[in-house]
Amino acid sequence: MKNQYVPPKVWTSETDSSGQWASINRPYSGARHERELPIGEHTLQLYSLATPNGQKVTILLEELLALGIKEAEYDAYLINIGEGDQFASGFVDINPNSKIPALVDHSVDPELHVFESGAILLYLADKFGHFIPRELSARTQVLNWLFWLQGSAPYLGGGFGHFYAYAPEKYEYPINRFSMEAKRQLDVLDKQLATTKYIAGNEYSIADMAIWPWYGNLVLGNLYDAAEFLDVESYVHVLEWAKEIAERKGVQRGRIVNRSWGEPWEQVPERHSAEDIDFILDQQPK
Repeated sequence: MKNQYVPPKVWTSETDSSGQWASINRPYSGARHERELPIGEHTLQLYSLATPNGQKVTILLEELLALGIKEAEYDAYLINIGEGDQFASGFVDINPNSKIPALVDHSVDPELHVFESGAILLYLADKFGHFIPRELSARTQVLNWLFWLQGSAPYLGGGFGHFYAYAPEKYEYPINRFSMEAKRQLDVLDKQLATTKYIAGNEYSIADMAIWPWYGNLVLGNLYDAAEFLDVESYVHVLEWAKEIAERKGVQRGRIVNRSWGEPWEQVPERHSAEDIDFILDQQPK
């Protein structure tokens, strides 16, 4: 093989301007600049971006509000990861890993910091008593699939998505490797959904809310522009499930919170009340 990379004995970081995210990547953690986070009027404060991981939490919050749970009202502030907002001191105080989303619950004393999207979903579902079963067997199934997503999505995003859509050059080996894994994961979901209405059974749960922003968006053509490449039409049960979930009002509302790109009726960079979303959705062409 020509131009084969030979790793050095000790890896060191070199300045690399190639790739969409290269300018913000560093091999160390911690705050890079001082900036406090804004705090709104609600007890739940969310700091996020409408990536698949961010959509999980706003979908759950909007689903809770749709049930009439007023205590789930929240302020959602935009964290622009392309500009390094996640490395501000205020954000790092909540999540030392500098990844969105991050949540602060001011309804308890002392306030609680919750980070990692799966942990936030579980925290909110337990806090409000919805979208996670109480019965042990059913709850375990939901947790099985929630943690399946947490372990599988990095192969779809950081693996397939990075090398197929974001890397400065396309290389056959990593694209083939992660395409294989992405399709294997879709097959896992397709076989599960052949036997159940929703991911973890016959009840809609945080497992669906976790998995849909990644794999639902993928098969609906909203992620990496890779639907044809991965032949998503062959995963008929996943596609049917994805379309059904996409019709839910909570999903339609939650997926656009902290979004600052796309069509005007898809952008709610900050959310402080239901009217913020209503105003944007009203601009959608009829």
